[in-house]
Amino acid sequence: MRIRVISAIAYILFAPLIGGLLEGIDRKISARMQRRVGPPLLQPFYDLGKLLHKQVISVTNMQAFLLLSYLVFIMLTGVMLFSGMDILLCMFTLSTAAMFLYFAACITSSPYSTIGASRELIQIIAYEPAVLLTCVGFYLVSGSFRVSRIIDVNLSNLVYLPGVFIAFVFILTIKMRKSPFDISTAHHAHQEIIKGITSEMGALNLAIFTVTEWYENVFLLAVIALFIINKNPWSIVSALIVLAFVYFLEILIDNSSARMKYTHMLKMAWGVTLVLAGSNIWVLMLIK
Repeated sequence: MRIRVISAIAYILFAPLIGGLLEGIDRKISARMQRRVGPPLLQPFYDLGKLLHKQVISVTNMQAFLLLSYLVFIMLTGVMLFSGMDILLCMFTLSTAAMFLYFAACITSSPYSTIGASRELIQIIAYEPAVLLTCVGFYLVSGSFRVSRIIDVNLSNLVYLPGVFIAFVFILTIKMRKSPFDISTAHHAHQEIIKGITSEMGALNLAIFTVTEWYENVFLLAVIALFIINKNPWSIVSALIVLAFVYFLEILIDNSSARMKYTHMLKMAWGVTLVLAGSNIWVLMLIK
């Protein structure tokens, strides 16, 4: 119990730091791939500091409340995961957080922000099946939805869930808003809807959104780690290696792919989920 409480507190305190460093690494590697020097590693924190020092101007005061709710629910999602609680409940809470982000974009009445919000809903439709099948896969292997039971296995869940793992890594590109699936918003200003859902977010509101994204990215990578970690203490080292590879792969895909239309995203996400994750779950149900 003490370890779970410490893990939850550590997530609250250090997830933004880890998320900011990961974004800095992302920018640095992306710059090298494009033969640029790139910004300093700590540039995301410098940008966050600038946002916090800017004059607070918002289209509507309700947007700040909705973004704070988005932040709180994402933090709650991570706390539940690192506390060893029900992973299915974690994913439902994650979906609830996404709804607050959707409403925060819609409430501005901006055409760019509204279109971005609509595309955010499409992204949710695209990745939710893979998320739910991931939870089902963990249950079939461990016999429980509790994270504490999922990691308390003799062999890594990846041995039993290779198809589910690939499907989750695939939709990770959508969740992290990277090309070719950055249809609702992007970290780079190259969209026909400018910045999509973040178009009308500025100063404090944009800072809240940024920190929330850092929390969410750490949570998503922690879910990836669940596929690797088991009773063997050395599995944590293996998990870190896999996480480094997966994150580098996401950066590589982001820098080598052009943004797709939402129809292609839906077909690809559902296709990968149905073929790989679906068949993996079907085989597990037969042998269990």
